[in-house]
Amino acid sequence: MARCIFHIDLDAFFVSVEQVFAPELKGKPVIVGGDPERRGVVASASYEARPFGIHAGMPLSRAHRLCPQAIFIQANILRYKDASTKFMRILADFSPSIEPLGLDEAYLDVTGCEEPYGSPQKLALAIKERIHKELNLTASVGIATCKVVAKIASALCKPAGSLEITPGEERNFLNPLPVAKLPGVGEKTEQALREMGVSTIGELAALPLEVVKKHFGKFGIVIHSHANGIDDRRVEAPGEPKSISQQVTFAKDTLEQHFLEVNLKRLCQEVGERLRRQDKRATCVTIRLRYADFGTITRQTTLRQASNTNQVIYTTALQLLNEALAEKRKPLRLIGVKVSNLAGKEKQLRMFDPKREKAESLDKAVDQIRRKYGPSAIKTGKGKVT
Repeated sequence: MARCIFHIDLDAFFVSVEQVFAPELKGKPVIVGGDPERRGVVASASYEARPFGIHAGMPLSRAHRLCPQAIFIQANILRYKDASTKFMRILADFSPSIEPLGLDEAYLDVTGCEEPYGSPQKLALAIKERIHKELNLTASVGIATCKVVAKIASALCKPAGSLEITPGEERNFLNPLPVAKLPGVGEKTEQALREMGVSTIGELAALPLEVVKKHFGKFGIVIHSHANGIDDRRVEAPGEPKSISQQVTFAKDTLEQHFLEVNLKRLCQEVGERLRRQDKRATCVTIRLRYADFGTITRQTTLRQASNTNQVIYTTALQLLNEALAEKRKPLRLIGVKVSNLAGKEKQLRMFDPKREKAESLDKAVDQIRRKYGPSAIKTGKGKVT
């Protein structure tokens, strides 16, 4: 039996959620991302805004120039997470095999699950109707025998559509499409393929595998298989995270030390809280810096002992920041913190460390207060991070 894979993608997710809470926004060009007078990028744009050339990832200032009549809204991540949780619960009622991709899309292996509905299309319609009835959101569904074809199909039937690629028709469906439609083919790969005379997925599929492998290595093997409609990846629930990160883009480029330290401290607190919530500790701390000229660097170090305390993460990140600034003292537009090499309690040092235990207990207590009363409910004095 051929597999039946759905790729389900909520349409203009952030904007659509905002329109549920403010119906007067429907039918208007709406952009979620924040104030266009401040630095930031488009997180989501309504379909009414897209004909102006607006897309996710575009600087808000450019979006405002292209569509000055658009309504700009600050993102409300808690609202989107709540809608996403309900969305995934709906999908779980149709199949136990779910692979979320961010907040607003997921793969669903419905092999055999479609039989009570009569066909994959009717099952897709049932899912879409549940989503619309319970969330007042629309979804697009791609149906195929593999993940990559299903994902491309869902993108081509937006908004609110469904598109089924029947078994054996994968190549015919993919061949005429621009090679940029293939997931993973970004601007640089597309340009490299064009220099090889490849502009469609079919032309990529027709190239000898060795030629593609020579130019792109292991990634070439993947995109060549996908171009031929071959994708054996299973639909799997995501594993445990390998890292936790937070970053902030400043409204103005800066080198002001106190300002950088305050923001770095906040990022470390957020990363530490997420570590403790997962009962994890990290052995590697990394900072990411982006300069005014968009040049980006990372600096990292390995801790002697795995930790999830704010103070250890911040002290380490601050040292990395100061070392980076000593090498290149230019204004910064972005700063980020990442912890990795995560481990649970069972992988920690056997020897009891009372200072570490005390610091962790204090941080956990502060986490509870902030979750209940807000992030500004409790603050620390200079030199301490909690």
